[in-house]
Amino acid sequence: MSNILVINSSAAAADSVSRELVAEAVAQIRSVNPTATFTYRDLGANPPPHLIAQTLNGVRGTAVTETEFSARRLSDEFIGELRDADTLLIGAPMYNFGVSTPLRAWFDHVLRAGITFKYADGAPRGLLGGRRVIVIESRGGLYSEGPAQNVDFQEPYLTHLLGFMGITDITFVRAEKIGYGPDARAAAIDSAKVRIADVVRTPLEEAA
Repeated sequence: MSNILVINSSAAAADSVSRELVAEAVAQIRSVNPTATFTYRDLGANPPPHLIAQTLNGVRGTAVTETEFSARRLSDEFIGELRDADTLLIGAPMYNFGVSTPLRAWFDHVLRAGITFKYADGAPRGLLGGRRVIVIESRGGLYSEGPAQNVDFQEPYLTHLLGFMGITDITFVRAEKIGYGPDARAAAIDSAKVRIADVVRTPLEEAA
């Protein structure tokens, strides 16, 4: 982990569990690799615009208008940060069983045919392989097991979109049951911090 792209996507500020754990992961990475460089993208504080009729061709077609070129420039900026990183650290709180809308909008800007994926023989092929991803998930309930597992639209969604770009080395760190009260929240955070320490010190193949 030498060049890390740090993405926060929580709409919350000081009370955000995912932000706290992302900061912990950054500190842990610095402790094992003091020369690592970090690029920060706060989607929660500065959400990217959602694609609309006036901007869609800037990402998915041929830009003609200035509004479309503006969308293309933002897409290029996001993709440039992604390409420059060998590691992605993503803070992804669960909102309504999925990801936050700013994180979804970020994916809409970085998923570009011919740039981050292409089709070969009728099948998609990701073009950004060789990167490591650590996703920190904060969840009010328990979704990694038990009866609510089938309504987890967060982790499978992230796995699929990252994989669509060829990024398959993914480790999820979960802070679950944070909505069960103060004690459960504290225990979830403490457990996640232990997991983070293990993840940043262990090759991904062993930590996943």
